[in-house]
Amino acid sequence: MSAEVPERSGIGVTDDLDLLLAVLPPRIREAVASLRELPTLIEVVMDLGRCPEARFPTRGVLLSAAPVTRDEIDYVACRVGTFAKDNRAGIERTLHRISAIRNRLGEIVGLTCRVGRAVFGTVEIVRDVIESGKSILLLGPPGVGKTTLLREAARVLADDLGKRVVVVDTSNEIAGDGDIPHPGIGRARRMQVVSPDQQHAVMIEAVENHMPEVVVIDEIGTEAEAHAARTIAERGVQLIATAHGTTLENLIANPTLADLIGGIQPVTLGDEEARRRGTQKTVLERRAAPTFDVLIEIHDQNRLAVHRDVAAVVDAVLRGWPAAPEVRVRCPDGSVRVEGPPEGAAPDSREAPQRRGPLRLFPYAVSRSRMEKAVRELGVNAVVCRDPAEADVIVTLHSLAKKRPKKLRELTPAHAVVHAIGGNSHAKVVEFLRSLFDLPGANPEEEKALREAKEAIADVIATRSPVALSPQRANVRRLQHELAQAYGLRSESTGREPHRRVVIRPGRR
Repeated sequence: MSAEVPERSGIGVTDDLDLLLAVLPPRIREAVASLRELPTLIEVVMDLGRCPEARFPTRGVLLSAAPVTRDEIDYVACRVGTFAKDNRAGIERTLHRISAIRNRLGEIVGLTCRVGRAVFGTVEIVRDVIESGKSILLLGPPGVGKTTLLREAARVLADDLGKRVVVVDTSNEIAGDGDIPHPGIGRARRMQVVSPDQQHAVMIEAVENHMPEVVVIDEIGTEAEAHAARTIAERGVQLIATAHGTTLENLIANPTLADLIGGIQPVTLGDEEARRRGTQKTVLERRAAPTFDVLIEIHDQNRLAVHRDVAAVVDAVLRGWPAAPEVRVRCPDGSVRVEGPPEGAAPDSREAPQRRGPLRLFPYAVSRSRMEKAVRELGVNAVVCRDPAEADVIVTLHSLAKKRPKKLRELTPAHAVVHAIGGNSHAKVVEFLRSLFDLPGANPEEEKALREAKEAIADVIATRSPVALSPQRANVRRLQHELAQAYGLRSESTGREPHRRVVIRPGRR
């Protein structure tokens, strides 16, 4: 009984649900099979001494009033593949994943039996980008479909274009469990990884031993893997991979993965160049060519943002200009609507310094009246608009920018950039506008302290060594802490007044 999953137009979904049900204890199997929502089942959870539960996209259902026994845990464990070091197993030639929870003695006391589905047709929204031969990095939150898109890309490149494709499959997420890969990757070859810490070595082995034209990798997350990716790209092999993070800005602020987009380094400008740019003398710039040519942010299964020129976009973001990706939306009828700059066009961000009209600001969770008052007080060339579709800049709070809620994503037009501020007070709004328009600060002491903090941030990102700042008053230290946090770095105050100072440290890897 292979359940039929509801389809979107142009999208086909298949599963081997009967094979997953077959490994469940009889009473749990019968309870799951009787559920009306079976086609949308996400996972079955079995914890020793607790009632078994079936989970669906919007709710969980208890399957029995009787708790799970140790015999039932063992029943499942002996019917699936071997649990590897990452405590994951599978069912041969399927995409189902069985994850174990162990006690201190190493005994399995809990199981998460997750349904794996092969989805066909998702790649059509970016098929032209996949077939371009350029290296592509996919970003997006968990569960948004990154691995599904990787699997589809491997199949299309191997079957439709006849390319030599090798999939480096660390946890059997892409091609399923067992020695024979799932047909979802087509004729692509699969290399399994003994343990996650060996992924980088298998990446290099794939290129050296098997002469691929394309290498597909899920979850680049360490410095060694980032270095291996650059080595592969320098050999002329097309890379298609995913990485931790949801936006390009996440990678810029992540010193471990920044090399994927060229790396970030501090550069000291001459006086004339600093005046021409309207910036401080020490700035952050891209260190080298990016490993990946194209970056795709997956907002949800039907909406993606494509940055076609990673080098140009990174340069723009480091200069504080808004990045303008090409947004692609899959419509209900299966067609794709494209918003944003056409292929080959320069990013809108490069035109920002030549803007003739006022900069259009839209406050989200920030006081509109305070922003309008601050614009009048400072006399800057800006207007506070009421329609987010007209905005060049969406201004919100740090707490919301980090979470990036769905409503904020939907409000932000393709050409706009999101700026976060540390609070909703009039002072914070004024501080933001002064920074945005490079205006001199009302408080020279604060300006000098923040300039010192920015230079220290550049050094910390480049050297990954802590930097201690000059002693400051509490309110100034707070501003320095907020600035460090905005770049994804850690900071702490040390010492006693009046010699208490901020120390900026590298972010956690």
